[in-house]
Amino acid sequence: MDNNEDIPSIPSTPATTPGHTPGRPLFGGLGSDNRTGNNGYGKKKKSLLKNCNCFTVEEWTIEDGALPAVSCSLPSPPVSLARKVGAEFIGTFILMFAGTATAIVNQKTQGAETLIGCAASTGLAVMVVILSTGHISGAHLNPAVTIAFAALKHFPWKHVPMYIIAQVMAGICASFGLKGVFNPFMSGGVTVPSGGYGQAFALEFIISFILMFVVTAVATDTRAVGEMAGIAVGATVMLNILIAGPETGASMNPVRTLGPAIAANNYKAIWVYLVAPVLGALSGAGIYTAVKLPDEDEDSAKVVGSNHPSFRR
Repeated sequence: MDNNEDIPSIPSTPATTPGHTPGRPLFGGLGSDNRTGNNGYGKKKKSLLKNCNCFTVEEWTIEDGALPAVSCSLPSPPVSLARKVGAEFIGTFILMFAGTATAIVNQKTQGAETLIGCAASTGLAVMVVILSTGHISGAHLNPAVTIAFAALKHFPWKHVPMYIIAQVMAGICASFGLKGVFNPFMSGGVTVPSGGYGQAFALEFIISFILMFVVTAVATDTRAVGEMAGIAVGATVMLNILIAGPETGASMNPVRTLGPAIAANNYKAIWVYLVAPVLGALSGAGIYTAVKLPDEDEDSAKVVGSNHPSFRR
């Protein structure tokens, strides 16, 4: 090749360039010297774009003379288990502190917060935590959610103990923190049934079913609301509190009951709040998986391919 050969001012289209296949990276050949692929020292140059899927052609419409559509995407950095567990602890702590504190303040002010205020506080806490930590840990915030995800193979069982430990410890820390701040009004944060145990069990089962049905939809199905997941789940929590709050406290979460129970030394009907949410969550996740569109199975598998359902896509 003549070294003085002029360089074309307009590059050839991939369809007319010999040996070029449409759809390959436009800049995959950068860095070669004299088209030998070597750097002059007998070693191949390493491409700076090795791990970047940038400028890949998605569609060619050469007949119409249109420019090729390009896209740029970087591989997601891996998230260590320690970061996931840390984010889960912080997220659960925020949820527990906000939701329980509102109930305590409502008791202290003789109902000034009202049921709507308590429901809105907890729903908003769920929403902001999902939006801030959902892309890190999945923002389970609830042992029942973690167990349900693992049972349906959306989450690895080997990570379940660490997640549950983080959630329980966050709930206990938040509850004792609130006890120190609001003592002696800690009893306002304890969830106990106001009626019979059977009614309490049924309500906790149903509202946990509703919650997990929505969570499974927005976290595992690509046709669901996606980036609006935090709003959807927060609104569901608020709805459930308006339904069952006066009767059971609308726990939906074993940690929500266990933490304040330990801090206040009040374990009345605690078995209801440990068993019913788990069974309700398993049922809600299973039912959604059964009714969702069958052609979404493969896409859903891609979304959770890392065994880590996420509210951010």
